[in-house]
Amino acid sequence: MPKRATVFELTFPPRDAGATAYRWLCSAVRARILEGSLRPGMRLPGTRDLAEQHGLSRGTIVNAFEQLKAEGYLEGRVGSGTFVSATLPEQWLVVPPEPGTQPLARARRPRRLSSFAKRVRSFPVLEVRPSRAFRPNLPALDLFPAALWAQITARSLRHASSKLFTGCGPMGYPPLRAAVADYLRASRGVRCVPEQVAIVSGVQDALDLVARLFIEPGDRVCVEDPGYPGASIVFEMLGAKISAMALDEQGMVLHARGLRGAKLVYVTPAHQFPLGIAMSLQRRLALLDWARRSNALIFEDDYDSEFRYVGHPLPALQGLDHGGCVLFAGSFSKVLFPSLRLGYMVIPTDLIALFEATKSATSRHPTLLDQVVLSEFITEGHFGRHLRRMRGVYAERQRTLLEFGRQELKGLLEISSVEAGLQTVGWLLAGIDEASATKAAAARQVEVMPLGRFSREHPTPAGLQLGFAAMDPAEIRRGVRELGAALRGVKRSGFRGS
Repeated sequence: MPKRATVFELTFPPRDAGATAYRWLCSAVRARILEGSLRPGMRLPGTRDLAEQHGLSRGTIVNAFEQLKAEGYLEGRVGSGTFVSATLPEQWLVVPPEPGTQPLARARRPRRLSSFAKRVRSFPVLEVRPSRAFRPNLPALDLFPAALWAQITARSLRHASSKLFTGCGPMGYPPLRAAVADYLRASRGVRCVPEQVAIVSGVQDALDLVARLFIEPGDRVCVEDPGYPGASIVFEMLGAKISAMALDEQGMVLHARGLRGAKLVYVTPAHQFPLGIAMSLQRRLALLDWARRSNALIFEDDYDSEFRYVGHPLPALQGLDHGGCVLFAGSFSKVLFPSLRLGYMVIPTDLIALFEATKSATSRHPTLLDQVVLSEFITEGHFGRHLRRMRGVYAERQRTLLEFGRQELKGLLEISSVEAGLQTVGWLLAGIDEASATKAAAARQVEVMPLGRFSREHPTPAGLQLGFAAMDPAEIRRGVRELGAALRGVKRSGFRGS
């Protein structure tokens, strides 16, 4: 068992009158171990530290430790210190339960939960495992300039003042807000000033904040169908009624029945998730006109539009908004690396004070050190260079998937040539269903996502979401070969469903 290091001070109950220090210490340490406060493998403070803390002689501490070692509660390692034993003596005396038996649980009355708690649903988080074909929604982490990021971090800490350790305002670190505003104006066509930018811990955080501020139980919220399930989960936890809006080649179809009475519309107009459709200008203007007339809000999720491979990036929907209807949000987790929990939201001017007050009483602000490092990373030009490099890398990887896929997957899977993003869609042919394809691919160490997981009411033709950004061309070619073999096996077997 690995050792657990600790330098914490140990607290013990007061010593009874008449008890010797030696016996008191032995009993106190033994009791802490048995109650679980000192866990197996945990390192104890040094004898000198304990002697100073409790006003005892070091000899008393050493003798007590030796007694506990003899009893099997502690173990020592030369040069490392004293640790709680991995196997305690009491464990040898416990008769193991018979197979199939379960310990009796103490009866507990049901907890009284809020209506919000009763609606909570878990949203899967990114699993930490090696990237392989065709894991979606993940950048090329091996190509991120980690050494440069570490240098900026070290420099920021060397020059740190008390301000860095104190924190910042709830809207975020001012230099980062200014850098984000400059970037969005230049690269995304967003109309904003730094005062409108709020730094959040990602788009999911922004969704939760917006939902809490504007959604009451029973309110209608429109989402794309198929669409990003993380948005629907947040809205439903607040008690919203979801209106699933179908898609066509121009993006979300604006049916009057679905929009009627809606307070909020969630869209991914630059690169629709998961189909990759870019919302047409005509459809964008129609959505903005409806929001203005209905006094409704639009949440624009600009989740990976930085990576565009055909022409220039499409201007944001927010840039066309003259009525203050759009809440624009994006994240750095897909552009840089997922564990960087930093994103941004551009807020209409009349709502700034409300958002600032709400953040001051809830999330406060993300870690300031990360904000400082990201600010330097952007203003020194590293962010722009990284984006340009990754666009070239991802474009090459997309070409590899398309060209090799056309050869190996002909008659089995038709891969869409998306114009942006980290993944694309493959449409299954020959009557192959999603469940069979996903299961057969997994057996060959290929990761695909069935499109049916993203649909609510409007089923799409059978298809798979395929990521291409996180794996090199060799892994993409391996994935295509294995996926082709998997799909041919499904086709031969005539197997339908899992």
